[in-house]
Amino acid sequence: MKSQKFTKQFATIYGLAVQICISGEADAILVMLDGPSDWSQLKQRGGTAKILVVADRAEELEGARAEGIEPVVVEMEGAPVFHKMEQALLESVAQDLLQPNAEVVAVYSGFEPGSIDSISYIRLAEHLGRLTARDLRKLETSVPLETLKLVLDIALEIGREGREGNPVGTMFIVGDSRRVINHCHPAGFDPVKGYSRQERNLQDPRVREAIKEIAPLDGAFIVAADGTVERSCQLVDALHANLTLSKGLGSRHWAGAAISKNTKAISVVVSQSCGTVRLFQNGEVVLRAEPFQRAMKWKDFEYEPPMASAE
Repeated sequence: MKSQKFTKQFATIYGLAVQICISGEADAILVMLDGPSDWSQLKQRGGTAKILVVADRAEELEGARAEGIEPVVVEMEGAPVFHKMEQALLESVAQDLLQPNAEVVAVYSGFEPGSIDSISYIRLAEHLGRLTARDLRKLETSVPLETLKLVLDIALEIGREGREGNPVGTMFIVGDSRRVINHCHPAGFDPVKGYSRQERNLQDPRVREAIKEIAPLDGAFIVAADGTVERSCQLVDALHANLTLSKGLGSRHWAGAAISKNTKAISVVVSQSCGTVRLFQNGEVVLRAEPFQRAMKWKDFEYEPPMASAE
């Protein structure tokens, strides 16, 4: 396990971050690390500032809390630093380490991996907000808002609660169900087969609970525009050509992107690793929601690297 050495450059960048935190009256300093560091130095140089340290694994942050520093584990090894930062901020809100309207000074390796070289001042209120029906109304789709909201609520519950204490990943494909079915085949026994349409409609709370029970099974749920679950445990067979997804997203997300690209459906994918819910339309993520007690949506950072100087 490599460590994040407290080098002269790290100390300089961190010292500037502390000054910015104090002068800007920020709520905390967030330090993105590639391994364990000198916790006593971070605490001593941070003064009275609230310090959060972020890494991929819990063992990389051992000893931080004993020095009065809050550890935040993201488990996103190999993901871009800005994706890790997003998740770290969301986790900090979920754990009540930060308020949704907090202002944070982030210190991280923005240009050279393993070398602390960048500072950002982040106002969470500009990036983080509660998920509302307005977010769904922005989607140009023939799927009724009521149906989309039902599916998203179930997905967020599954992402937040899992099943019997275990995390669960699953996918709902909503709308354009006839075309979607042509791109799918059963993974095995279909638990919803043989029931009437009324007994398969998500507007019934009992149906929603039953769907959560069978969510751990392999395959996707196909949901009609009226909220009826047409099929379950379906494997998606759609072309993946011309698709671009963030690093770290697995086969379930690729399948969700592909089916939304090849049909007019919207796919709602629950990540098994972290419970994050993503809505795909036309092959792209159009909404990302975190399954906290109050579902949160995240607006991605807008970041452009500096232009190379002319020679």
